[in-house]
Order: sequence, then structure tokens, then C-alpha cells
Amino acid sequence: MEYLSNLRHDPLLNTTSSTLLPSSLLSKHLLSNITELLRFTSFLISIAAFFIFHKWKPILYFLFLISCFILLKRLILSKAAPVYLVDFSCLRPPSFCRVPFSTFIENVSMFQCFDSESISFMAKLLTSSGLSEETFLPPALQYIPPNTHLHESIQEVHMVLFPVMEDLLSKTRLSPCDIDILIVNCSGFCPSPSLSSIIINKYSLRSDIKSYTLSGMGCSASAIGVDLAQSLLRIHKNSNAVVISTEILSTGWYSGNDRSKLILNCLFRMGSAAILLSSKKEAKKSSKYKLSRTVRTQNAFDDQAYFSAVREEDSKGNQGFTLNQNVLQVVGETLRSNVTVLGSSILPFSEKLWLVFSILWKTFINKSSEIYVPNFKTVIQHFCLPTSGRAMIRDIAKGLKLGDKDIEPALMTLHRFGNQSSSSLWYELAYLEAKFWVKKGDKIWQLGLGSGLKCSSLVWECIRPIVGESKKGPWADCISYYPIPTGI
Repeated sequence: MEYLSNLRHDPLLNTTSSTLLPSSLLSKHLLSNITELLRFTSFLISIAAFFIFHKWKPILYFLFLISCFILLKRLILSKAAPVYLVDFSCLRPPSFCRVPFSTFIENVSMFQCFDSESISFMAKLLTSSGLSEETFLPPALQYIPPNTHLHESIQEVHMVLFPVMEDLLSKTRLSPCDIDILIVNCSGFCPSPSLSSIIINKYSLRSDIKSYTLSGMGCSASAIGVDLAQSLLRIHKNSNAVVISTEILSTGWYSGNDRSKLILNCLFRMGSAAILLSSKKEAKKSSKYKLSRTVRTQNAFDDQAYFSAVREEDSKGNQGFTLNQNVLQVVGETLRSNVTVLGSSILPFSEKLWLVFSILWKTFINKSSEIYVPNFKTVIQHFCLPTSGRAMIRDIAKGLKLGDKDIEPALMTLHRFGNQSSSSLWYELAYLEAKFWVKKGDKIWQLGLGSGLKCSSLVWECIRPIVGESKKGPWADCISYYPIPTGI
């Protein structure tokens, strides 16, 4: 991508940015752990002192401790009820929505709202973006000029949400009446009635269902939806939650000549995903994954990050989504804070030790030295990265020390389907399954980035063998052709 490649940084190893953020976050988590340990130790000492003072017999002492241990275990288990990913479904857009590069450029040339420089810019951007000729746009954007009225946007909602919902219900044999929680996320389109109400009306869901519609969360919205579902499932135990993620493109089309707003016209494509989560004990037998860890961080308190990616009008009143020139730098800072928190909770002690040592070395001895980047592959086997563009994927991979195979799901998803906003993470997971790479016991890291800026991480553990996925799902008709040459 010409526009973004001129701005390239290494988002995780950018030496110009402050290193105080990861060290302060790490210190906070270490201090929290030490504090909890000291509290527990103080509790044990107090109990022992109490027994000694009252001269309890050893057997009573022992029985009391056993009772406390059992009670503590039950409390811990009740707080952290496991959340399972039963299954998920991804949209395969209809073939009539396919838009080759030549068709896209021919159409925008006839829209009469773009000058020759903008058309040339979009043509160059497409050829260097990492997208293939097989991506999809909704019918509303294939009219000349595009038809971006409310009616067409609602039709697009039906086209992308209903098929994945029906496929999910079919493959999991779930009745709509068994859905207790519904979360629908779409960043740029928020109609009334809401998107969740559209689903409730279509499938006659229960009157007491807990429904939520998330908007404005950007490409991290799906991960945020899962995190919200996890919190709700732990409150409302023995329940099922459905999370649906999409982006409605007809309302996000930009009809002006501001280059920073033209990027999303070229990269964003049709896609949606529906995910079934459950906190029911019996769900463990049929589920594919267990949710191991979620981490959410954001930099919206910082003006530079807040305005780096924002929907606004240009000088002629045309609304579009602006990617400012500092976006890669602030993405790096947002990523760094999220990775630091996640690493402090899942990395082995040796990796944490090296990280702490490198921070101390840089702080007190050699300020020009680089902070050690932990090896996440010691605990994570598969990675689902943001498909925000080829340059972004490779920069994140460089920062995390990932290899070509680690970023293959992200690059191939970008190539086959384009940037599908928050649902891209599920197309990447579907790619891993279709390639038979996911084995029982493996852990998968899904990393979402959204405007604000915000970053969300999900870590899943595979709890059963994954078989037969190459013959179904979004990759069924093309998985044998992938991966394509890495020059993409």
C-alpha cells in the first residue's frame, strides 16, 4: 500500500516512542501479584497465631485449614466458570458480489465524484494492497452511482447477517429459543430498530433475551463482543451467547478526493461471522475451544491516538473515514500496552525474567539498548492478526518475532476476502482449521485493533480434535490453492 508504506514504522520496536508504558504496566501487574501474595501470607499467619493463642489441638487446626481450602476452591471455581466456543460460522458472499480490480476501477471512473488523481491513487493502492481479484462488495456499491440509502443498507444487513446466523444454528443444532444472550457489532451502521432487534425479530428469539448492539468499536469489535459475552456468561450461568460481527459497507463509502479517506474504499470488503459461546457444563463435550484469556487496552485518553483514525467530513461535506499519518506509530503504542499485559499473564517465568532484565538494563545502564521482545510462540501456537493491510501485518509480525507461517492466515485472508473489519479474525481461524493446523491443546491468539485506538486480545485453547473443516466454511472452494506465493 503506497500510502501506508510511506508511513511504515515497526509498531512494537519503535525506538522513538517511550518505553515507560510497558515497564509501568509490567510493574503494576507484578506489584498486584506481590500484594495478593502478601495478603494471603498475612491471612495464613493470622490464622496460625489465632490457633496458637487459643491452644487448639492440631487435628482441629488441620480440619479447619482443609475446610478453608475447600471453601476457597469453590469460590474460585464459581468466579471463573469456563466459557466455551462451541462453533462459529463465516459468510461466503454470493458470486454476483465479486468485484475484480478492473470492474472496481471502471465503476469508480463513472461515478463522476472522483478526479483522475484519485482514480489513479485507488488503482495503485489496489495492486499493492495484497487483495486478490476475488473479493466482494455489496450490490449497493456496484450501482452507478452507488446507492447508499437506508433501504439498501438494511438489505445488506439481511444479506450478511441472516446466512451466518442460520448456518450457525444448523451446525450446532441450536434452537433460537435456547439463546440467552445476543451481541451484534457493526462499527459504522447503527439503525433503529437496532441490529440485534433485527435478529430477534427474524428468528423470534425469547422476550427475556439479553441483547446488545455495539457500534463505533472498529476492527476490534468482535473481540470486544466476546469479552462482553464472557462477562455476561459468568454472571448468568448455564447460558448460551451468540456474537455476530460484520461491517455494513454501503454506509461507509467515501465519494470525495481526500486520499486519507480513499483507503477504506479499496481495502474493506464484505464479510460476517457468528459465534456461539456457552457456559453450560455439557457444552464442553461438543465445543471446539475454551476461552483462556482476554485483555483489553486502549489509548483513547490520548489525543494523538484518538484522532489517528476517525470518521469525519471533508471540506466539501463528504463523509469518510480518515487514517492520519501517525496511525502506525500510535497503533504500535496501543499494541505494546496490550501485549505487555497479556505477556505478564501467559508467558513462562523465563521470558518474563528476560523482559524485566532488559527493562532494567535500558533504564539504568544502557539507554540505547532495545527492550527484549518475549517469544510468544513458547505458549501460543497460532496467530490471528488484524488484516488492516499487508504492511501492517508484516510490521506486527516483525515486532512479535513471528515467521511467515505465523502470519499466513492473516495474509491469505486479506488476499482472498480483503479487510472484513472485525469478522476477519474468524476467517483466519477458519483458515487454520481448514489447513488442519489446529490440534487439541493448541492455543490461538486473536488480536483485534480498532479506532480509538483500542486493542483486544483473545486466547483460545483447543479442547477437541478439529476435523472435516476443509470441506465446509468460507475456504471450502479454494483452500487447496492456498497459500499463494509469499510475494503477495
